[in-house]
Amino acid sequence: MTTTPLRLGTRGSALALTQSQTVADELTTATGRPVELVRIVTRGDTSSAPVAELGVGVFVSALRDALLAGEIDIAVHSYKDLPTTEHPRLHIGAVPRREDPRDALVARDGKTLADLAPGALIGTGAVRRIAQLRSLGLELQVTPIRGNVDTRIARVLGPRADLDAVVLAHAGLARLGRTAEITETLDPMLMLPAPAQGALAVECRAGDADLVETLAALDHAPTRSAVLAERALLATLEAGCAAPVAAYARLVRGGHAGSTFGDGPGEEMIHLRGAVISPDGVRAIRLSRTGTPASAAEIGKALAADLLDAGADTLMGSTE
Repeated sequence: MTTTPLRLGTRGSALALTQSQTVADELTTATGRPVELVRIVTRGDTSSAPVAELGVGVFVSALRDALLAGEIDIAVHSYKDLPTTEHPRLHIGAVPRREDPRDALVARDGKTLADLAPGALIGTGAVRRIAQLRSLGLELQVTPIRGNVDTRIARVLGPRADLDAVVLAHAGLARLGRTAEITETLDPMLMLPAPAQGALAVECRAGDADLVETLAALDHAPTRSAVLAERALLATLEAGCAAPVAAYARLVRGGHAGSTFGDGPGEEMIHLRGAVISPDGVRAIRLSRTGTPASAAEIGKALAADLLDAGADTLMGSTE
């Protein structure tokens, strides 16, 4: 057994380092091989511009460049940051077990969304969250923010706080051991998560057969199936809709009436919910489909087609 450390590329934020170290530890436990973290600076880390302006893959390209150049052996990404188009020279060798994919509220005085007064100022960095917060009709003022978890929470709970609340991914707070600061975990019926939220992607070079086999030990099949369905929906919609997109797939036992891909009794099924929301939150289309894990990608594509048939591609017309 080789004792040469695997070089794992990661962003340098506290959250990225924490989740990358978790993957490194799991990989060492599964294979006995040491893993060292290599910090990579991405364009998303050095720019203060809104993520929506920087574009898809802003946190990913530098890691992928280092992987292709042979400077690292594997890279760990927040799966939702990856472009939906597969890279021809890279392979997602593992999708570890997903953390809680829901969104979470951190508010002053332990308040929930319903407790916030009209006009309360709430910050978040995602256009998807902004659109859904506006759709709730709570008369909240929503402002886009950037920064790491510490920076965002400090804007609510710190000595110079200037916001009444922020919305963050529950998964990031859990990985950092900061769930005690959550004042409400948001029901997906109110705030549907981003596709692949809470999931990690462990990537290697496609031609490295030994490493492809090694990483398979970390793969969690139910998470991979759920994320595949969500990202297939996103990929299909990207061609015809630029409005905020949300998706959440759960594996459940048994189907339900109207299932498209089969509903055998006791069979494990994927239930996928998807939504497209106008940026101002005035209009939203929310639909769902159910099918087998083996048909995960087909479920996502079919639900995206349903959303487009229902007018999802027209929602960009509803802007402030």
